[in-house]
Amino acid sequence: MLRNPEIRRMLAIAVPLCAVFTALCLWLDFRAGLLTAVLSLLLITLYLLGAHKRYRMMARLAEDIDAVLHGRRDISFAQYTEGELSLLRSELRKMTVRLTEQAEQLREEKVQLAESMADISHQMRTPLTAVNLLLAGLSDPDATEEARRNSLRTLRRQMQRMDWLVNSLLKLAKLDAGTVQFRREPVALSALIARAAEPLSILMEVKGQHLCVQASGSANCDAAWTAEALGNILKNCTEHMGEGTITVTAEENAVAACICIRDEGGGIDPEDLPHLFERYYKGRNASAESVGIGLALSRSIAAAQNGTLTAANVKGGAEFTLKLYKGTV
Repeated sequence: MLRNPEIRRMLAIAVPLCAVFTALCLWLDFRAGLLTAVLSLLLITLYLLGAHKRYRMMARLAEDIDAVLHGRRDISFAQYTEGELSLLRSELRKMTVRLTEQAEQLREEKVQLAESMADISHQMRTPLTAVNLLLAGLSDPDATEEARRNSLRTLRRQMQRMDWLVNSLLKLAKLDAGTVQFRREPVALSALIARAAEPLSILMEVKGQHLCVQASGSANCDAAWTAEALGNILKNCTEHMGEGTITVTAEENAVAACICIRDEGGGIDPEDLPHLFERYYKGRNASAESVGIGLALSRSIAAAQNGTLTAANVKGGAEFTLKLYKGTV
């Protein structure tokens, strides 16, 4: 303890002063001098005992902090009740809670990353296997011209599927990392829906489907990303129904811009509804080529723009509701 500069400075001041006052009191009166010497010695001893206790407690606190940093145990703050340590105790409590939260978040992110990598590997393995088989068929010298053309068409579809999958995964990764800069500008709802439906026009025509749009008002959003979200919903509706009508109604009110998409595909299995927007989730009626990230991407885009995306069953089909709020919800 005497190696501490603070203690040495205190003793360097206190001891000479006590000696001077003791000598002065002895010169005036022997009993007064003796009493002064005893009191001086007592006060110096009490100070040294208090300092020893305080520094021992601080050393124990330093050991506990080191244990927390190395993940061995948590700090018990009940023993640190001394007044001058109360502020330090409060700040350390905040630091400990924050470090614990960050460590838990890192563990969860590691688990999520491992699961995502496993899911991505699984999703990519299926089209890659198909591509390898198709390439083997194309290299067969006995294959007919018709078989080669069919293989090339199938190969093209698989490559398009992988391209869509990789692009969607990259978009999800950007959203998760928070690197996407959304442009908030007024966009007419009718133009937004038309932009989302344009890539699906040929597919809908082939399947005998009709798109009925009733839209008014505008939304303050990023047109490209929001059209991506709507396009994934429309694609899901198109894939899960045969001939029929997909109805899109959109309006703007004082609170939000609401877009409602309803199909005639028979609805969503009640057991699938709670998991519909989970990544890589495939419902019971999902197609073989479904990878389960389109709706998850749509919800992530909506959430990043202060919006919500919900799904429900209605008479004859399913209904998706996208709301983009004007204020914080």
